[in-house]
Amino acid sequence: MQAIESTVDDAEVAKFEAMAAEWWDPHGKFRPLHMLNPCRLDYVTRQIAAEFARDLTGQSPFAGLRILDIGCGGGLLSEPMARLGAEVVGADAAPRNIPVAQLHAEQSGLEIDYRHTTAEALAAAGERFDVVLNMEVVEHVPNPLSYLRACRALLTAGGLHICSTINRNPKSFAMAIVGAEYVMRWLPRGTHEWSKFITPDELFDLLRQAGLQPVDRKGFVFNPIAWTWSISDRDLSVNYVTASLNPAE
Repeated sequence: MQAIESTVDDAEVAKFEAMAAEWWDPHGKFRPLHMLNPCRLDYVTRQIAAEFARDLTGQSPFAGLRILDIGCGGGLLSEPMARLGAEVVGADAAPRNIPVAQLHAEQSGLEIDYRHTTAEALAAAGERFDVVLNMEVVEHVPNPLSYLRACRALLTAGGLHICSTINRNPKSFAMAIVGAEYVMRWLPRGTHEWSKFITPDELFDLLRQAGLQPVDRKGFVFNPIAWTWSISDRDLSVNYVTASLNPAE
């Protein structure tokens, strides 16, 4: 297997370390993720259920599935996956995020394996997962292709990779940076770098280069009047999500 280079940007890790204690405050610096999370969960759970023929109305529908939440932060996605019955590993390169996530999981009565580690370290250790959740991370790494190769190496044959990020265009600059960081002040200034945003076509190409098979992409669209997010088949202009499969060998 080709050696996987480091996918960690120390400056990016430091940004999120500084906000670690606020992960579970719905009115704090991670308010945008709390608002988006129901929409993300709807997409993620439907994709997993469809790929592994699971009934979401049943008890513990994800039982028997091993799921990695890479860049887990405080566990906003890890905890719902555990509640659905999956064996969950939450990994983050920012060490201060891990005790926050562990404490909240303990308070919630959930068993989640949180680790201060990286995608390439997990891959080198031979870890394998049925599902890799890679949400809002790829725009923060120095080499997206190397990072996606590490994610693919973590998947079992036929495994599912779900990756969300931000498009790169004038609208995304206006909304994700000017709007979120300067006008609404939802995020500290400098959280995102517009030059690191990736268009849907670019991400599909990177996924293919990494050895994955893209099968779906949708937009996450914010309605400023209703103050809600929704999933769109056509509007991928700012936030969007992709689903890919690791082909059986």
